[in-house]
Amino acid sequence: MPDFVWLDVVAVTFWLLAGGLSLYFSIGNARIWTSISTGFFLIFVSEGYLVAPWAHAPRLMAIHSIVGTIAIMVLTHGFQEYYVFSRTLEAGGSKLAVYLTTSVVVLASVVFLLINPAPSATVLRNIRIIENGNWVFLSLINLDMIRKIYAQVRGTPMARGFVAFALVFALVFLWRGSELYLQVYAWDGAWREVLAALGVAGDVKMLGRVVFSSTVHRVAGLAASVSVGATFLYLFRLLR
Repeated sequence: MPDFVWLDVVAVTFWLLAGGLSLYFSIGNARIWTSISTGFFLIFVSEGYLVAPWAHAPRLMAIHSIVGTIAIMVLTHGFQEYYVFSRTLEAGGSKLAVYLTTSVVVLASVVFLLINPAPSATVLRNIRIIENGNWVFLSLINLDMIRKIYAQVRGTPMARGFVAFALVFALVFLWRGSELYLQVYAWDGAWREVLAALGVAGDVKMLGRVVFSSTVHRVAGLAASVSVGATFLYLFRLLR
């Protein structure tokens, strides 16, 4: 399982750019984009711990994972809203309501973690598994939702944006799914320890699966962050 730490740095940098661009896009465009843009911004918040050594305190690591779970829920809600909009051309609510609701949920999660004991390594792993499970399942839901939206906007310049979003979620599925696979089989520990254990067992096929899944996780995560930034840059220029 190659320890490509530099890929984490590059990926988080691109998530920062993509998150900042998506948030700016949300502020400058119609209400219907608010939940989608906010969700992508939260991904940066959830992944930031990878390059912030001071953020490896147990509670802060748990907060990052919980924010990641909130991110995919906000994203899914946003695409459901857009699908309704594509059918009815009606968008309810306000931007402020989205920002406030998301902030309250994040704050409530922080309070919950602060009033409970600091999570152990096992608890942190369980939280991360729940996060990845949500991402894998809801990514498939979002791919289907994007397909339905595309059917409504096909033939318009906006259609290309949703094709790009489909690519984003396909990459996200690989990114989160490969990590979930490693977690389910308990191959997600310190990679040198995993390799040592598998090497002693002499199971070359299993070793190959670990290396392949870890590489897919790193590369797909990086590709997803780049594709999100590129998608919002395209939409920003299209809607200006």
